[in-house]
Amino acid sequence: MPDFTHFNDQGRAKMVDVGEKPVTVRTAVAAGRVLVNRETFELIKTGGMKKGDVLTVAQVAGVMGAKHTPDLIPMCHPVLTDGINLELHLDEERCSVEIQAEVRCGGRTGVEMEALTAVSTAALTVYDMCKAVQKDMVISDIRLLKKTGGVHGDYERTERI
Repeated sequence: MPDFTHFNDQGRAKMVDVGEKPVTVRTAVAAGRVLVNRETFELIKTGGMKKGDVLTVAQVAGVMGAKHTPDLIPMCHPVLTDGINLELHLDEERCSVEIQAEVRCGGRTGVEMEALTAVSTAALTVYDMCKAVQKDMVISDIRLLKKTGGVHGDYERTERI
């Protein structure tokens, strides 16, 4: 089992010191989805939700979520992001909102958590904007698709969901 780096000699949580790591370009791509019923799907698609344009608001929320990741996840370093891009689209067959986030930085630590937080925040925003119409929506399959840079090397998910 690999050593966990977020524990000190007493076994208590610590924030890892990344000061000696080289600055490299790092990227992370994450994805997730919100499964909705047909009525909710049509309201999102036609812009009929009372709270407004679901996809646009969720996109902005995802960007904000990525920027606030260290405020939410205790051991995450504040990262000066170079770019955050969220793409949301409707999947007619699945009756879902598909969310993908890409985060990029030049830094000493990766941006996987920022990408995952972006997707999670966007998904929660979709739920919030649609909950008056449907309570049993499902947020699912939040996952890291790809990451580049850093001492642990690149990663790309091979399994597609």
